[in-house]
Amino acid sequence: MSETPVKQQSTAAFYGQAVASFAVALAATAVGIYNLHADAWVRAFLGIAVLYLVTSAFTLAKVVRDRQEEGRIVSRVDQARLEKLLAEHDPFEKL
Repeated sequence: MSETPVKQQSTAAFYGQAVASFAVALAATAVGIYNLHADAWVRAFLGIAVLYLVTSAFTLAKVVRDRQEEGRIVSRVDQARLEKLLAEHDPFEKL
């Protein structure tokens, strides 16, 4: 008997909360950098650093998700091979 994993999907509310939280955090950081009492080049540097951090975080999240999905696929293939071997095996077959 094979157990098929339940695909977990986030709700629309959770997705909306995540998007809103990201937007608020990014906007607050942008406003903070804009209102910073420093030279324009310092604010520009901080802005670029924040953008780099955000893109790196997205890339890291995608890589982690891809590795997790790859592991699930390999596990399913191994499970299918095992089930096929067990289905084909006849313990009462004479050699």
